[in-house]
Amino acid sequence: MGDLDIRPATEDDVPEIVAMLADDPLGAQRESPDDLAPYLTALERLSDDPHQHVVVAVRQSRVVGTLQLTIVPGLSRRGSTRAIIESVRVHADERGTGLGTQLIEWAIDASRAEGCQLVQLTSDVTRTEAHRFYERLGFQATHVGFKLPL
Repeated sequence: MGDLDIRPATEDDVPEIVAMLADDPLGAQRESPDDLAPYLTALERLSDDPHQHVVVAVRQSRVVGTLQLTIVPGLSRRGSTRAIIESVRVHADERGTGLGTQLIEWAIDASRAEGCQLVQLTSDVTRTEAHRFYERLGFQATHVGFKLPL
């Protein structure tokens, strides 16, 4: 499939990132590729925060994957620092190629480099294929998550 580069996302990557976020039944309901302004503002805020890493996977000059890694210092678990993986997306043409595994491995390596003792992620209850993928990578379903819209 060619060389893969995982690098920080830039403003120029936003249209392709948003297209991947919107390319599933859940994302189609909550993402708006026609108005990139809020995404550009969000990327600027994220880029200014040293605890946030939004990356893209690029193959042959094309954005084919993305994820966000958040580093969270904490008091629990004896003052452990944890990492949270979010917004993992792989372009439809690249699914099944191992790209998702490479992205998660990148996130785990980056988490170790940041001194994290734990990596966690959440996945929508309806994404059963994603759940099997994460379990194959060693993640365990240990918690129940809750959300409150504001």
